[in-house]
Amino acid sequence: MYPEHPSHSPTERAVEVHHPTPITPAAVTPAPLVPVQPGSVPAVASVVLPDGRVVTGYTINPAQPEPVAVKPPVSRAAVNVALGGVGFLAVCGGLILLTSFIAALTAFITQLITLAAVIFGGWIAVQVFSASGHQGGTTVNIRKATFKRNHFHS
Repeated sequence: MYPEHPSHSPTERAVEVHHPTPITPAAVTPAPLVPVQPGSVPAVASVVLPDGRVVTGYTINPAQPEPVAVKPPVSRAAVNVALGGVGFLAVCGGLILLTSFIAALTAFITQLITLAAVIFGGWIAVQVFSASGHQGGTTVNIRKATFKRNHFHS
């Protein structure tokens, strides 16, 4: 877009080339190998692979786990004390539930008795007040006259 400067031709331009500098790795000295004499000479095993090659090497014994330390047995007295404590807690919890159940049952029975008294009292009140509207007694009709408790009504 802009014209090149007339004093510089493409061949006169300076080209600067950068080359990466390799990093030399730190000197690593391998640990000296210490030969370990096995307790016994292990057996050499040979395996024939499916393609016909034979691989020979020493067999490796699997690592043996360390023996588990034997726990001392728990004393019988400690077991009895623990079971006694569990039983005592169960009985206490049961007694608390039993007293709660008895209190609830008592309240329920009291409410039932109160309800029965209210219903029975109401029934008695209805009987008493409905009987006062007309006098009780024997009514006899003789020749269109009504006798009621020795009173004559026409």
